[in-house]
Amino acid sequence: MGANHNIKRYGELWPDYRIELGLKILEKLKQWIIVSGGWAWHFMSEMNHKEYKHAHDHKDIDIFVNPKNIGIVMQILLEEGFQKVWTRYDKLQSDENFRRYEKVEWLDIGKEVRITIDFFESKSLKTIEVNGWNVVDPETLLSFYSNIHSSDKCWAVKGALQLVSEHKNPVGNPLLSKMP
Repeated sequence: MGANHNIKRYGELWPDYRIELGLKILEKLKQWIIVSGGWAWHFMSEMNHKEYKHAHDHKDIDIFVNPKNIGIVMQILLEEGFQKVWTRYDKLQSDENFRRYEKVEWLDIGKEVRITIDFFESKSLKTIEVNGWNVVDPETLLSFYSNIHSSDKCWAVKGALQLVSEHKNPVGNPLLSKMP
């Protein structure tokens, strides 16, 4: 579970380069993956929403891959300069067969940015299609905050929990990116 937010930092935005770099690799993987975590909430949010740091977690990119597509996804990641990174979770037995890949990108402004992809396997996962993106179904995604994802304090998760409890569809709802 994520730590409580420092509300004094509400209003901080993700830098444009973080979003652009994430979208760049996601576009290349799009047809073979299911987007999860903060990026799933990003795609489920209203179009052209503000990229508040406390609304969606863009520190890493969480994806699920059907085992039949693992080869092509790994090939694309390697071609794009990503490398396997070992974590303490690699030794744990799980149904998701977790992997982490990272790449360091140098920006024209002389800044180094690490792009992290947390890669899970799944043969069957409830998904929805949102604006051309295959994402984890909102109710299924909410269930991951007890074991797979950790930023359960983000505004999107809180908003989606409220909407689902009211039997409302969270997709496209302003609560997914609204500052409380």
